Amino acid sequence: MAKNGFAAGQLKSLIERVERLEEEKGALTSDIREVYSEAKGHGFDTKIMRQVVRLRRLETSERQEQEAVLDLYLAALGMGG
Repeated sequence: MAKNGFAAGQLKSLIERVERLEEEKGALTSDIREVYSEAKGHGFDTKIMRQVVRLRRLETSERQEQEAVLDLYLAALGMGG
């Protein structure tokens, strides 16, 4: 019985941690939106900024590979290269 009580307590603790993190995530998402809104107010293209942020997360080799494939596709469609 004590083991079940411990497991229930542990589960409750884990659930509460997830809930706190979800709240923090919501606050961070709101903060990120505000930064993009500020950038837009300064004339920056937020769509491009989001692409840059996504690309900066990638390893250099992975980013170069994606850029090479993109160039290949664009060339095949007569849009570049």
